[in-house]
Amino acid sequence: MTGYATSTKETEAGTITIEIKSVNSRFLDLQFRINDEFRSIEPLFRDAISKRISRGKVECRFSFGKKNTEGQQKALNSGVLEQLNQFQVELKGRFPSAKELSVSDLLRWPGVIEESEINSDHLQENIQAGIESTLNDFLASREREGSALAQVLLKCVDEMETIVTRITPLLPTVLQQFQQKAIARLEEALGLALNKADGSAPSISRDEVLDRIRQEVTMYGIRIDVNEELARLSGHLNETRQILKKGGQVGKRLDFMMQELNREANTLGSKAALKELADASMELKLLIEQMREQVQNLE
Repeated sequence: MTGYATSTKETEAGTITIEIKSVNSRFLDLQFRINDEFRSIEPLFRDAISKRISRGKVECRFSFGKKNTEGQQKALNSGVLEQLNQFQVELKGRFPSAKELSVSDLLRWPGVIEESEINSDHLQENIQAGIESTLNDFLASREREGSALAQVLLKCVDEMETIVTRITPLLPTVLQQFQQKAIARLEEALGLALNKADGSAPSISRDEVLDRIRQEVTMYGIRIDVNEELARLSGHLNETRQILKKGGQVGKRLDFMMQELNREANTLGSKAALKELADASMELKLLIEQMREQVQNLE
């Protein structure tokens, strides 16, 4: 599920900026954009996000702008100066004509001037608070999108229930019509067979053959009966509706329901003896595919 949130917090040490965004993914994939000097706070992000998010490709960005305070105490780093002096003596021994470092060169050298240390404990507390605040806004944005997607999925459920309601009353009539047409065609074929061109007597009576035909047609009618499939479809649709209305982390449960719905729709299509059932199966599978794509966006 997609989502986005950002926050900025001013502290005594500087400005903390946190950004969290995500795109759709079946699993949780965390990526971090943090400067090396603050790499130690990555576990704070990872722990906070993992506790509240289970799906999505989530990218977290953290930046810290250090505050330049007037009157801030600074000092020369004696250790760095001593090391530079040793390097200079050694280099002068090898390259006597080399120019010595000037005062301005030394002052610009990284690490020569030390600034007062930041209170790391206080800064970490502010970072932790910033993570929680940004994460709350991020989850709120995902919830808004999730509510909109739930309405789309519920509309698909409504349409599928309408299809089931439309074809259910047709089943007794469909089966009866199919049996009547099948018996009529078989009786016609039987009549041709019994009236042999050579005039010889058939090896089995007409009544016996007709009884056998009716048995075969009845058995085939049972095999193409889809009342059970429609009952399971209705049950799965009702469960899907309840999952969506209950909310929470529904993505994996809905993944499973899409598999079950698709299985029943496929069976309905394979047993469809008439165009009405085949068309209904195709409509159901199209709606299920639409739902399956959207379910990937839900946590």
